[in-house]
Amino acid sequence: MKAIRIHRHGGPEVIQIDDIPLPEPKSDEILIRIRAAALNHLDLWVRKGIPGLSLPLIMGSDGAGIIEAMGDDVSGTGQFAIGDEVFLVPFRTTRSEKSSEELSDSYKILGEQIDGSQAEWVSAPADFVMHKPKNLTIEETAAFPLAFMTAYHMLVKKTQLEHGQTILIWGASSGVGSAAIQIAKKYHTTVITTAGTPEKSELAKQLGADYIINYNGENVSEQVRLITNNRGVDVVFEHVGEKSWSHSLRSLAKGGKIIVCGSTTGPKVNLDLRHIYIKHQQIIGSTMGNRQDLSELVSLIEKEKIKPVIGSILAFSETQKAHQILENNEQFGKIVIKF
Repeated sequence: MKAIRIHRHGGPEVIQIDDIPLPEPKSDEILIRIRAAALNHLDLWVRKGIPGLSLPLIMGSDGAGIIEAMGDDVSGTGQFAIGDEVFLVPFRTTRSEKSSEELSDSYKILGEQIDGSQAEWVSAPADFVMHKPKNLTIEETAAFPLAFMTAYHMLVKKTQLEHGQTILIWGASSGVGSAAIQIAKKYHTTVITTAGTPEKSELAKQLGADYIINYNGENVSEQVRLITNNRGVDVVFEHVGEKSWSHSLRSLAKGGKIIVCGSTTGPKVNLDLRHIYIKHQQIIGSTMGNRQDLSELVSLIEKEKIKPVIGSILAFSETQKAHQILENNEQFGKIVIKF
C-alpha cells in the first residue's frame, strides 16, 4: 500500500510516498480503507522536527474511511460491520477513564508518537474507531476530530464557557479557530476573532463571529478594548504564541482566562506576573481531548449545531503542496487529502 512518510526532518521536500506492507488487523483491531485524511499544524511541527520521534513515521492524526476487515474479537460484538463508514480517534491510550484519558502518561497522538492516518489502509483498535456522523461527507468527517476535540475540550471542559461571555478567538481561518467560533456561538457568547484578509473576515462572519479584526492592519488589543468599552474579554482562545501573546494579555478582562493549546509562531513569551495576580486572571493549558469529547461532538454535529470547514481537497500525491498551503496560511478551514 501507499503511505505518506518522513524519514528525516525538514521542509515539505522530506515528505515521501512509500510502498509498505498492508497491515493485518489483530484480534481486537479493525482494518480501515482510508478515503480521506486531514492536515493539522501538528503535521508541520512533526515534519520540521520534534525531539524524540521515531522515524520513518506515517504522517497524520485525522482519517476517515470504510471498514474492510475485523479481528475475531471485534466481529462477534456486532458494534461494527464490513462496509461501515468510520473515523479514527486521533490518539491512543491505555487509560480506562474516557473522561480524563488525555492526562494519561500512555497518551500517544497519531502521526507523532505512533504511525498516523495518511495511508491507504490503517489497522486500529476497535476502541479507537467511531462511526461517521450521519450528516457529514467522508471528507468532512476526516476534517473534524483533532481540531474540534481540541477546541471543545478547551472551551467546554477546561474554560467552562458561559452564556453571555465575550471571547477572543485567534486565527479564524485555522481548523481549531473555525471550530472554536462555532462552539463558542453555541454557548451564546459574543465572539471576537482575527483574520488576515477581507475574504477570510467574510468567511469568519458566516461562521457566526460578531466582530472580526484584521491583524495585518489593526492593533488587535486596541480594537478589543474599543469593542468591549475598555473592559476586555472573559476568555482568550490562544494557539498562536509569540506574535499574539502580548495582545492576548492586554485584551483580557479582570477575572478572565487565557486558554492555550499551541504556539504556531513560537513558544517563548514574556509575562509580567503582577498583571495576572492583581487582575485575578488565569492561564490554562490544554492539549487534545478524549473520547467522551468526541462522542459529544458527534451528537452536536448530527444535530447540525456545528460543522467542520474544508478549505481545499487535494490528492494524496499533492501532500507536499498541502503542507506548503498550510504553512503559508493560505487556507480557510481544513486541508483534506484524498486516497
